[in-house]
Amino acid sequence: MTPTVRRASRGRRAWFVLGLLCVGLGSAVLLDRWRPPDLRRWHDLSSVVLAADGASVLNVSTTRDGMWRLATRADAVDRHYLDILLAAEDHRFHTHRGIDPLAAARAAWQLGTNRRIVSGGSTLTMQVARLLEPHPRSILGKLHDVLRAIQLEAHFDKDEILAMYLTLAPFGGNVEGVRAASLAWFGHEPDRLTPGEAAILVALPQRPAALRPDRHPAAATAAASRVLHRLADAGRIPRADVETPPPAIAQRHAYPRMAMHVAQRFRNDGATPIRTTLDARIQPAVERLATEAAAPMTDGGDLAIVVVDNRDLSIRAWVGGVRSALDLVRRRRSPGSALKPFIYGLAFDDLALLPDSLIEDRPMRIGDYAPENFDRSFRGQVTAREALQQSLNVPAIALLDRVGPGRLAATLREAGARLEFPTGDAAPTLPLALGGVGISLLDLTRLYAGLAHDGRSAPLRILDTRAHGAATLMTQHAARTVTDILRGSPPPDGRMPRGLIRDPRPIAYKTGTSYGFRDAWAIGYSPSWTVGVWTGRADGTPRPGAYGRNTAAPLLFSVFDRLPAETEPDPLAATSDTVAAAPVPRGLRYFTERDGLRLPGRVAAPRIQFPPDGALLDLGRDNGTRGPIRLEANSGTPPYRWSVNGLPVAAPRWSGTPSWQPDGPGFVRVTVVDAAGRRASAQVRVR
Repeated sequence: MTPTVRRASRGRRAWFVLGLLCVGLGSAVLLDRWRPPDLRRWHDLSSVVLAADGASVLNVSTTRDGMWRLATRADAVDRHYLDILLAAEDHRFHTHRGIDPLAAARAAWQLGTNRRIVSGGSTLTMQVARLLEPHPRSILGKLHDVLRAIQLEAHFDKDEILAMYLTLAPFGGNVEGVRAASLAWFGHEPDRLTPGEAAILVALPQRPAALRPDRHPAAATAAASRVLHRLADAGRIPRADVETPPPAIAQRHAYPRMAMHVAQRFRNDGATPIRTTLDARIQPAVERLATEAAAPMTDGGDLAIVVVDNRDLSIRAWVGGVRSALDLVRRRRSPGSALKPFIYGLAFDDLALLPDSLIEDRPMRIGDYAPENFDRSFRGQVTAREALQQSLNVPAIALLDRVGPGRLAATLREAGARLEFPTGDAAPTLPLALGGVGISLLDLTRLYAGLAHDGRSAPLRILDTRAHGAATLMTQHAARTVTDILRGSPPPDGRMPRGLIRDPRPIAYKTGTSYGFRDAWAIGYSPSWTVGVWTGRADGTPRPGAYGRNTAAPLLFSVFDRLPAETEPDPLAATSDTVAAAPVPRGLRYFTERDGLRLPGRVAAPRIQFPPDGALLDLGRDNGTRGPIRLEANSGTPPYRWSVNGLPVAAPRWSGTPSWQPDGPGFVRVTVVDAAGRRASAQVRVR
């Protein structure tokens, strides 16, 4: 063969080999694109709820396939475990590319020599491939693991592959992953492990069923001891590690299962822990208290509790129910008398009365509506302070008639409360004062937290994010007046009055009981904390004899007993004595009801005819300006004086109807005062 022919032949062979390499590489790329690694098991993780400290685990949920599988990375695991794992399973893990040729050759030699499998030669990457896509052990299965290992090494770095193993390795039963195993078998996180504990976690995945510690504790400790001695004899771990024996495991530890309703609401795929504002000490304390309080409720009663830190409106404890799978914190129920403080607050804002103004508690009728007090008796003439502290119904109805049901509902909605009125009600009516509306414990607690914040309501936080959207419930003066009154409410049975307790926590609270004893409430607040409690049946059926004062109020005070000491200054400390000592002006010594109530012994107060309370006025014109609003009133004693948002409206130069020119869209309060000093107000919205 001539040199020219030989060169041509070598050239053809080179091109042929190059072509085979290109075809092989192209096929590998196409196969990789067509059949990428199946990562669904790695992404299907247990959802984890964390406390506000970011470290305490409150709740762990199983995955869709019923496993306890927690995401775990190498930096969250004790170094003892990683050293023993790599020494026992794959000590060249950081140098090979998915396949360890030396380990494979050793496994083949041992198979040929012993006529049985002594070691599989699998790297950690190959084990991860099998964990991602489980299959029976066979030659084809091993080939599958080899190809997948090469793929994994091409797609992920060593830390990611190690994290897959730490997350997916089986540890007996439905426990997968090092973190889940450490919590189940040792009761603590894997960031602190003794050499003996680490050895158990290394040995378990080899035979997870046969070495399951709660069923075969002796086998588990023996296997772990063999791992330690073998590695120490080979010089791969210090001899001192053998001196710490593997612990005997008597039982499996339960995973944290607190804040169940929060976990259900925010459950995710487990890739990112759910960090909440719940307190790692307050939440379990309140849950224990709730369980103890629900135990005597043999009639099927249940309860819900919310604890709010007034400093930042973060929710520190959330119990959605002890027996119910429904989250009773968010279910809308009738609040009974729990809305009365907001009626009084708006009335104080309007200067319709003061805490020591006298108001009538006598039988009354409005059409077919004849409200009664809880005990079906009447007190006659009482102060507004006494009427609110004793939760009298007739004075609250009279005040709501003056304030306006529409205005109260609009104020509560603007403050973030989601109200649900009975089907068919076109607008809020006077029964709103006695619980004729649906509201959740969460929203009601937010309203009371607004009282603690001097009348400013803002969203409560359960996740570790900032919330926005504050609104005004009432003025600071009105809120502090309501707080001063509610602090004087008689404590529940078994509790000493504030004046007899040394260094008492100043708690302002109100109870409520819905019609038919279906719902019992107690909402209270101090300078640092706001607590909401609901008791009742999840299905809304009555619990005769269970009302706010005898069921919810004692639980409310017990919750306060378990909260940290007050850290916020008391806003009433320097003002309450002054307010209480201020004389009542002559015009406000008696509250004057509106003519429509027809209560005896009172002259009708003025009444705004236009604009009506709760009206929405669209006054836009084609040129962008807004037309004037005519102000009309009747009853009372003319002449009338008008004001809008506290600013006086100029009287007409000549006789006629006064009018007010709006300066822009928004909510405004229109007030009229007659010659006798009686007044009425309406809140309207201009757009």
